[in-house]
Amino acid sequence: MKIPFSVCIGLLVSLSTLAQNMPATRKQPVTDVYFGKAVVDNYRWLEDMNSQEVKDWFKAQGDYTNAILDQIPGRDKLIQQFVDYDKLLAVRYGEIKKRGNTYFYRKTLPSEKAGKLYSREGKTGKETLLFDPLAYEKGKTYLMTAFTPSSDGKKMVIGLQEGGAELSTVRTMEVATKTFGPESITAVFGGEVSWLPDNSGFLYTPNNSMDTKDPQGNLNTKGRLHKLGSDPANNPDLFSIEKNPDFGIKPDQYPVMYYSDDNTQVYGYLGTVDRRATAWVAPASDVGQSTIGWKRLCAVTDSVSSFVKLGDRLFVQSVKNAPNGQIVVTDATNPNLATATVLLPEGKQNITRMASSKDFLFVILSDGINEKIRQYDPRTSQWADVPIPGSGTKGIEFYDAPRSNEVLVYATSWNDPGTLYDYNPETGKLVTSAFHTPMNYPGVADLVVEEVEIPSHDGTMVPLSIIYRKGLKRDGSAACLMDGYGAYGISGTPYFSRRNLALLNRGVVLAETHPRGGSEKGQAWYKAGYKTTKPNTWKDFIASGEYLIKNGYTSAGKLIGMGTSAGGILIGRAITERPDLFAAAISNVSCSNALRMENSPNGPINAAEFGTVNDSTECMALYEMDAFQHVKEGTKYPAVMCIGGMNDPRVIAWQPGKLAAALQNASTSGRPVLMQVNYDNGHFTEDKTVTFRNFANMLAFGLWQAGHPDFQPKMVVKK
Repeated sequence: MKIPFSVCIGLLVSLSTLAQNMPATRKQPVTDVYFGKAVVDNYRWLEDMNSQEVKDWFKAQGDYTNAILDQIPGRDKLIQQFVDYDKLLAVRYGEIKKRGNTYFYRKTLPSEKAGKLYSREGKTGKETLLFDPLAYEKGKTYLMTAFTPSSDGKKMVIGLQEGGAELSTVRTMEVATKTFGPESITAVFGGEVSWLPDNSGFLYTPNNSMDTKDPQGNLNTKGRLHKLGSDPANNPDLFSIEKNPDFGIKPDQYPVMYYSDDNTQVYGYLGTVDRRATAWVAPASDVGQSTIGWKRLCAVTDSVSSFVKLGDRLFVQSVKNAPNGQIVVTDATNPNLATATVLLPEGKQNITRMASSKDFLFVILSDGINEKIRQYDPRTSQWADVPIPGSGTKGIEFYDAPRSNEVLVYATSWNDPGTLYDYNPETGKLVTSAFHTPMNYPGVADLVVEEVEIPSHDGTMVPLSIIYRKGLKRDGSAACLMDGYGAYGISGTPYFSRRNLALLNRGVVLAETHPRGGSEKGQAWYKAGYKTTKPNTWKDFIASGEYLIKNGYTSAGKLIGMGTSAGGILIGRAITERPDLFAAAISNVSCSNALRMENSPNGPINAAEFGTVNDSTECMALYEMDAFQHVKEGTKYPAVMCIGGMNDPRVIAWQPGKLAAALQNASTSGRPVLMQVNYDNGHFTEDKTVTFRNFANMLAFGLWQAGHPDFQPKMVVKK
């Protein structure tokens, strides 16, 4: 592979030598026939992650990539800028939970790479350090995935993970003494549990293995009960295929159990990527009995997104016959959605979330970009708006939902870090929270935000958010980072990012696309980028890039496309369909080989979103969205950086790895194709040092290829 003089003139001597030493990847064709269609896979052998040859390949690719990235000027300065901006936030609080008068929370200082668990009596009381995960075991780096205090605040369940794996080891702690109990329960995804009403134990659903590469790790899982002090090996199965053979539970669905906020009911919920819930309900007192008297709460056909219990009523968020969503009400003890009463009918705005405090229901509504929160008092049947200043994304959290109406709210947008407020729904009063930390970042006042709609390939108008510094010359000379996702109905809502600010203050244009597959325009928008309609997702992304170029925000030689996780489909198919549109592409922990996703540990559960090879129509849709299968020999592809995490439980590293291999052997542009391999990361990590390095690598690579002056080395003259 040759690196063009025009792209990396300053790295001419050193990188041309490295390019000649790019690790070779052999082809070993395997042909599969899917419903009469023959498909060749030259790199199937890379899927054997236990093979020493494959391990050596990833190691060689990672070393090669690091050698190139280490020579890009500006990369280390970008890392330092991330650190400097991080220091401007004196302290970061998160996941604030109240029990009695005690507040528990995660707190991170600028000097710390991850958060610690603290408590204080009252919002302004003396602070006590309860647990430091970085000091948990000498010689290892553990992070705290979750912490769940018991209802009396005397006990705590803490989830711990290593290397970004997300599969946590769960420990129990006595808060007063800060000592751990004897139990150590492994492979609990995210470390989440639901305490029993009497705090004698908790409900949880573990994976079958701590190995993120185990193909059986998350199949046929079981909802279990743990009683404090007992041997986890003997924890009974309460909710599973085996325990509930008539429920139609599939091997790739997670049987999760949790209690209603008031602890009077227990729910059995099938965890899946399908946004339509399948759930049962039973009296809380049935847990621990020989049988649980489950009643069906909702099926997939009910199109329920969420439900909450307030008093004797169950409030249900549903999109059945209402693509923008509606709220209906039914009896909590004997739910019947067929006879439920409509509380909030479908409107022009999309219902994105529903939640509750002790006495109030809260609903978040969105126009596609900007949100508002409304509250409902079941005692008076009155609606009211929550008066949060600002536009963009509106958030709401609850200090102690079952026992309090104390609410934490905030607003954030592309150019506003936001403010945390304590809100009293009884009085409608809003005051700055004691947990708010003032933020003052350079350049924020100079940021311009444009929210536009652009025509896509079929004439559909697609939202596009464009952020840049005042004084931008619309002559195509600016580098632009264009990001997108478009899956699972997840919308690209506005948020403030110090990482983005570091780019904006360098004159980079940022563009957040809102392709079909998200929910910016409701359920119909989601379904228009789903399975057989998935091409709309990357075509909307392409159309967004064309708009930015046509209107002078950037040019094809300056445009960097980025997609993460399921957004790997978006970026992968965008560059294989329109390689001429991009200077560089970042394919981060990406689904790049959709046709083979079901052969990865987390693949079967995602068939509900993307499709299955066992259905002829869905199989062809998977082929169409498979970037790896659309790499063509002799094509001038942009520069591409693929990233994989060796501890990633969501997208196995061979997915981006196979795409990198195919592009390296196919591209004739001379632009580099790199495979970044992270051994200290999973799908993501809280560890700031790892995160700063990881994103600085990606962004420096893209900006180098887009010609940004901060990332171009000086001329090297060889005499």
